[in-house]
Amino acid sequence: MTPRATQPFGHYGEQLAIRYLQQKGYQIVVTNWRCTLGEMDIVAKKDQTLVFVEVRSRHEETTETAFESINKRKRSKLAGLAEAYIDLNDLEGVTWRIDVIGIAVTQAGKAIIEHVEDALGW
Repeated sequence: MTPRATQPFGHYGEQLAIRYLQQKGYQIVVTNWRCTLGEMDIVAKKDQTLVFVEVRSRHEETTETAFESINKRKRSKLAGLAEAYIDLNDLEGVTWRIDVIGIAVTQAGKAIIEHVEDALGW
């Protein structure tokens, strides 16, 4: 299954990312969390760390363009969303980080998944 419309394709990528994270031992806390600043694709927990995950999906042969789309402005927005989530859920003092998962779905329909932990430290 390889959806072609943007929103269903984005949802497809998020579902792939959720399964990937669960296989890596992450506990999914919430998906598509929204506030006035925008939306965080996935909030998960790994060990004692709260992990905010941005998922970027592309119809490509590599994940390169997915990661290139995370510019300085997007990184700033992700940090603001993470801080808002922490504030709104009274989680001050929690250890947290922001990860990015790039997904490329090739013409053959194969999904390539790459995960960058602590993406703000790029």
